Amino acid sequence: MERAKPQKIKRENKGEIPGVPLTLDGWNILHQMFRIRRPAWNALSSAEREAAVEEGRRVLDDMERGTQGQSALFSILGHKGDLMVLHFRRTLEDLNGAELRLANLRLSEYLEETTSYLSVLELGLYQATEGLYAELKAKGVGPGTPEWVQAVEVSLAEQRKAQAPRLWPNVPPRRHVCFYPMGRKRGESKNWYLVPMKERQRMLHDHGMIGRRYAGKITQIISGSMGFDDWEWGVDLFADDPLEFKKIVYEMRFDEASAVYALFGPFYVGLRFDAASLGELFDGKTPSFTPA
Repeated sequence: MERAKPQKIKRENKGEIPGVPLTLDGWNILHQMFRIRRPAWNALSSAEREAAVEEGRRVLDDMERGTQGQSALFSILGHKGDLMVLHFRRTLEDLNGAELRLANLRLSEYLEETTSYLSVLELGLYQATEGLYAELKAKGVGPGTPEWVQAVEVSLAEQRKAQAPRLWPNVPPRRHVCFYPMGRKRGESKNWYLVPMKERQRMLHDHGMIGRRYAGKITQIISGSMGFDDWEWGVDLFADDPLEFKKIVYEMRFDEASAVYALFGPFYVGLRFDAASLGELFDGKTPSFTPA
């Protein structure tokens, strides 16, 4: 069997258009997954359980209604945990504050954090990047020059203004969530980061066209996590019908960007619930959710 040939590393020449697409960044995002320590919780008296739940309700209801970033609660299905808390915040300091606020609850004594994921809501600008860089090159403006840097900053500022609703959304008010981290292959024969930007743009465009067919059924939030966590992106899918998760992920597996270059981490599927229903989760019942 013939061994696959490794991709050649193309050295960047001075003055060549960079192959790194620009991005816009929005909310800082933290996913926290917990397992309820049932034996310790069940050993408490009814009065102790009610007091702990009532304190948790008050704090989580306030975090749920935050005007500078929301938190949302999900009951996880399967062995990976019982509770996922999703936080959207402006800064890492704000995220840390939300994390510590939970840690200071009496309920935290009965929650074991099984994992977490840190990322930043990200919008990729492949098409806009290619157009801007080509325009600058045509004007004789070289990469890294003051004129280049200024033009990039002006373009990003315009894009941030235009894309503000997508950078700073509320947590979508849908009953089901599917979260998973992912990355791109950097192997000997297949390396996403050695593919020319125009080719990556084409593949992602085709990939995105599949997602568009699920508009109205699924709300998707992509977050970048390079330098923040173990994978490269986090993907949150929100839907009223959970079968849509299976359909879109399955269909996208046949897409070139996924079939050839994608790597996937563990999947977490959960049911959104209101802070007011926190006691139901700890009582072993399916907690309820009323979209605002």
